[in-house]
Amino acid sequence: MKKLINDVNDVVKDSLLGVEAAHADLVCVDHDNKVVYRVDAPVANKVGIISGGGSGHEPMHGGFVGLGMLDAACAGEVFTSPVPDQMLAATKLVDGGRGVLHIVKNYTGDVMNFDMAAEMASAEGIRVESVLIDDDVAVQDSLYTAGRRGVGLTVLVEKILGAAAEEGKDLDYLVSLAHRLSANGRSMGMALSGCTVPAAGKPSFDLADDEIEVGIGIHGEPGRERRTIGTAAEVAEMLVRPILDDLDYRGSEVIAFVNGMGATPLIELYIMYAEVVKILQAEGIRVVRCLVGNYITSLDMAGCSVTLLKADDEMIHLWDAPVVTAGLRWGR
Repeated sequence: MKKLINDVNDVVKDSLLGVEAAHADLVCVDHDNKVVYRVDAPVANKVGIISGGGSGHEPMHGGFVGLGMLDAACAGEVFTSPVPDQMLAATKLVDGGRGVLHIVKNYTGDVMNFDMAAEMASAEGIRVESVLIDDDVAVQDSLYTAGRRGVGLTVLVEKILGAAAEEGKDLDYLVSLAHRLSANGRSMGMALSGCTVPAAGKPSFDLADDEIEVGIGIHGEPGRERRTIGTAAEVAEMLVRPILDDLDYRGSEVIAFVNGMGATPLIELYIMYAEVVKILQAEGIRVVRCLVGNYITSLDMAGCSVTLLKADDEMIHLWDAPVVTAGLRWGR
């Protein structure tokens, strides 16, 4: 194992020191609770939005804290859910008087711990609502979930809900919007290699030189099947077809997101994006906005995922709204 680390036990702690040093104009870090939060938190008369999960998916979630996106993010250990005390601390840090929304990826530990944190916050007089992201069409149940996993759609949901909260929308409205987003977004991923968790010291799975894993999760989980690698066009078909089979996108406008899993260069992601667009155009699906890059990763895994969100005018407006975070920035 080759990693730019000091100690396998201090990876998250040391990384948060770097986040604080690099982005002091945007965020503060509560090092005791491993919470990244906006420098201006809590924002008065605004619904606070928090998310979080195991580390190793950077820039998600801490890289999406800032104006127009998250108010705070809880960092668990690598591929391990944060604990309820972290989530409660984050909730209290961002409570501006209009309640707090928890965005929760569908992984058993995350769901359980965010539920506990919401109950604890409620006991302290803070109204909390939670929304669940479960967009992965690859498998129904996995090593980490009951039901579908929450993957790439999480990034789009955090951006769109963050913009709505910035515009002053109330908590009930944000929950309703989140349900619309969840109902209209689907994802599918693949890997060219496994990833190496520092504490484990070896790849999560091994692939032959001519093999790919289709339907992987973001924690290094194996997928639904192992195939012989093909061209980018063929791999795009493997990812897009299950999404289109799961949800009828015909005649729709979509936000298309081609995401790198951590070790795939942009030159390859853009090749994949071009192939995805060809498939969608042939199906009468119009891409109105896109995002290409490494945004929800799995450490050093090589591979990519595709997320499609069927978008209406309001979603597009909120997507275009200003965002100022370490990992996503436009409009200002």
